[in-house]
Amino acid sequence: MDNKFIVKSSFGHIRDLPKSDAAIDVKNNYKPTYEISAEKKQVVSELKKLAKQADEVWLATDEDREGEAISWHLCEALGLDVKKAKRIVFHEITKKAILDAVANPRTIDINLVDAQQARRILDRLVGFELSPILWRKIKGSLSAGRVQSVAVRLIVDREREINQFNSTSSFKIVAQFKAKDKFGNEVVFKAELSKNKSEEKDALSFLKKCIGADYKVKDVQVKPAKKSPSAPFTTSTLQQEASRKLSFSVARTMLIAQRLYESGKITYMRTDSTNLSETALAAIHTEIEKSYGKKYAQQRKYATKTANAQEAHEAIRPSYIENKEIDGEYDEQRLYSLIWKRTIASQMSDAQLEKTTAKIGISTIKDEELTASGEVLLFDGFLKVYMESTDDDSDEAKVESTEGMLPPLKAGEQLKFVEMSATERFTRASARYTEAALVKKLEELGIGRPSTYAPTISTVQKRGYVEKKDREGVKRDFRVLLLKKDEISKLTESENTGAEKSKLFPTDIGMIVNDFLIQHFPSVMDFGFTAEIEKEFDDISNGIIKWDKMIDDFYKPFHKNVESTMDNAERASGERDLGIDPKSGKKVIARMGRYGPMVQIGLQDDPDKPRYAKIRGDLSIETITLEEALPLFKFPRNLGTHDGDDVMVNEGRFGPYVLNNKKFYSIKKDQDPMTITLDEALVLIAEKASSVIKDFKENGVQVLNGRWGPYVKSGKLNAKIPAGITPEKLTLSDCMELLEKAKDAPKRGFTKFKKKGF
Repeated sequence: MDNKFIVKSSFGHIRDLPKSDAAIDVKNNYKPTYEISAEKKQVVSELKKLAKQADEVWLATDEDREGEAISWHLCEALGLDVKKAKRIVFHEITKKAILDAVANPRTIDINLVDAQQARRILDRLVGFELSPILWRKIKGSLSAGRVQSVAVRLIVDREREINQFNSTSSFKIVAQFKAKDKFGNEVVFKAELSKNKSEEKDALSFLKKCIGADYKVKDVQVKPAKKSPSAPFTTSTLQQEASRKLSFSVARTMLIAQRLYESGKITYMRTDSTNLSETALAAIHTEIEKSYGKKYAQQRKYATKTANAQEAHEAIRPSYIENKEIDGEYDEQRLYSLIWKRTIASQMSDAQLEKTTAKIGISTIKDEELTASGEVLLFDGFLKVYMESTDDDSDEAKVESTEGMLPPLKAGEQLKFVEMSATERFTRASARYTEAALVKKLEELGIGRPSTYAPTISTVQKRGYVEKKDREGVKRDFRVLLLKKDEISKLTESENTGAEKSKLFPTDIGMIVNDFLIQHFPSVMDFGFTAEIEKEFDDISNGIIKWDKMIDDFYKPFHKNVESTMDNAERASGERDLGIDPKSGKKVIARMGRYGPMVQIGLQDDPDKPRYAKIRGDLSIETITLEEALPLFKFPRNLGTHDGDDVMVNEGRFGPYVLNNKKFYSIKKDQDPMTITLDEALVLIAEKASSVIKDFKENGVQVLNGRWGPYVKSGKLNAKIPAGITPEKLTLSDCMELLEKAKDAPKRGFTKFKKKGF
């Protein structure tokens, strides 16, 4: 074989649908028109030139549908014969994998191309037809997407479930006893009543019955148990575990995994298969025996639970198992270590446990008993390397765990009583989704595929329908009854509850759009229907159905619905009637306004103009009360005077601010505009004033100290002051010269985007 090869990259997709209605010819079997992306024209020009000079062109794009489509677009753009072009695929960038691929080229799989094309066309049709409806019926600049809108629905549904949840309390009974361990030392262990008491009076009654009681072990059962390792990573499980263990967002996980794959360190990172190749299994077995011993090795094959998973592919694993660690950036090392440990653990022995359960009788109560549970790890097995986390691994979920190691107990043994408590515990609503938990839910519902999870979650946040944020918990009191030395005392303790970290919250506009789409496009928003469409994409990729027929079956009824909705649907603002303003007697409503969620006193038909206030913080249109809304109308607040002018606090389009002498000072995020004082406002004014080095007021030019050093400002034009020039010595003429140079300088690092519907 001739060794004169030139390897060039297309840097991903080179063509896409133009951003216009002409992209898809609906009347001609949905024929798409593609155009070379502006940023790829030079790349394509260079590739065309090289293709003409070459004897042969081989295409080595990723092995999924997107990769197959890129190869097909390259054939179309470079003038290659699709039926003859050599297509090679490999699951890992290693010498062996590439040589094997080169030895076994194939042609482009048109079925995979059609499946990718069908998804792209269908999503474009949905986006381009729904978005104008949202502009007219809700507000401008909104957009909708087939999978993204369903993802938003999951988050909205969960939020409403939480808002409607009514927490109830009950009392958990836990007793502490002393017994001797195997060394003869006295140790304390816990036992609990299996069922909580629903009322304080029931818990108190139970504790009273236990005064002066004797406690005896009625029965002890010791049973062997085991824990088995989880399967190697798929795209979904990697995203979930990297979120739990490394606090990575879904997008960050995929970005780092892409770098690891491209540098030959791991196998392909978009997969729904848990398979490992025979070669990989052998290498893993060797590594386990070498590092941990034969008793730790146990070969396993895992069944993939995902519908229509591509079993020919492999799970995500290290390309070279013997490399326990890698060089690279810190986060790359952390993600690689996670993948290595999970892969190794998947082929290791079960952890062997011994579970002990002891039933403890109470002499004064015949029909109830306490239970003490414990477990002992006899053989660590895969736990020596790795333990999977869960979404419930939170401090609040671990409250009052009574399971641990137990001393050796025998039936008939009399126990020494220490104390007994009845602690009030509250039921909890379902947790809000993290990014990873949302991926898990989408996968369970059959919505989306490995390549779509990350972009879906990024898109709903970019559109402003969903926010990822932290929320501080609130203090909550709870009651404790304590029985000790035959006396019962009542205590009130407090805990922090409801704290959230990196959870997904729907925004007001997200909820309004969600409700509108559910009302008028129920099939598009239906989980089962969306999953069925995913299955049809899979059927296209398997050659079972034709892509244009599948789109036609969807589009015709959908388009009729679009026309009907555009003509007949009423505008939606999420308006809620909150009650009557006690001062004016006018109606108070919450709704979506031009610049976001707001509350309003009075109606448009009233003789006086309505008053408006922006909804702030964690309040929302759906949950705000009259009592929470009325204080918002206190703006603008007059704090006093400074330099002969009022110091006012107000809410603006871009957030709360202080106004003094016609100058605006943004209020910091940790400051509340409802409570900020004059002294605190003066600090803000002074801080901004201290950034002014020179001020040519009559000419509107300032020399300022900025985050990146001193600069000259005139309106929206900024000019950096070159090194070696003393800012304090600049004259107005010097400043104007710097501003003129800045005006003529080429802009770097910015891209102009046109508004688009989808």
